[in-house]
Amino acid sequence: MTEVGRHNESNRVAWVEKTLGRIPAGWSLLDAGAGQRQFQKFCGHLQYTSQDFAEYDGSGDGKALQTKTWNQEKLDIVSDIAAIPREDGSFDAIMCTEVLEHVPDPLAALNEFSRLLRPGGYLLLTAPFCSLSHFTPYHFATGFSRYWYRAHLPARGFEILELEENGNYFEYLAQEVRRLRGIADRYASAGLGEQEQSAIGTILEALQRFSAADAGSAELLHFGCHVFARKQH
Repeated sequence: MTEVGRHNESNRVAWVEKTLGRIPAGWSLLDAGAGQRQFQKFCGHLQYTSQDFAEYDGSGDGKALQTKTWNQEKLDIVSDIAAIPREDGSFDAIMCTEVLEHVPDPLAALNEFSRLLRPGGYLLLTAPFCSLSHFTPYHFATGFSRYWYRAHLPARGFEILELEENGNYFEYLAQEVRRLRGIADRYASAGLGEQEQSAIGTILEALQRFSAADAGSAELLHFGCHVFARKQH
């Protein structure tokens, strides 16, 4: 069975768990845009604080991709991500995963992280380089490339310690090929014929082979970047 295109989320979760483990025990961490606090389970060694604007309910505007249910009852802070009610330098580390695409002004969020993070503190970020519309109407952008981080993090006093791209061109195409049945059913009221289903299997096999031999196609297309940075001043 081909596995190409199935690893977007699992790659990201593994990276977040590994990177949170690099943060010293006892440090305070802000999970900005925490949603349902997916990664709190990896923060047992940290003083964990969750924040979100808490307006998404799982159904949004009923369009694009939604979660249907969304529980934010246990958030520590409910606020705008660009105006979090804490003093300057309040946190030793900040985590913000798959959130910036849902913020009208992501640079304002980076400014706030710079304000809240003490010098020497860590910033952990992930965001999509490309994604389908989701959590609408709270979906404002994709295209968070390595060049976006390289331009905007140093300008706000951050040193990038690690930046990796999740997936590649072939993995991304495979992810979307796997979605075809559901998208066709929803938006074209059409199913796949026997030959079409066979063709999808053939395409996935080719994409798996190409991905195994990949030599840099992430520069064209990938799921998103994983970034670990340090506040310098």
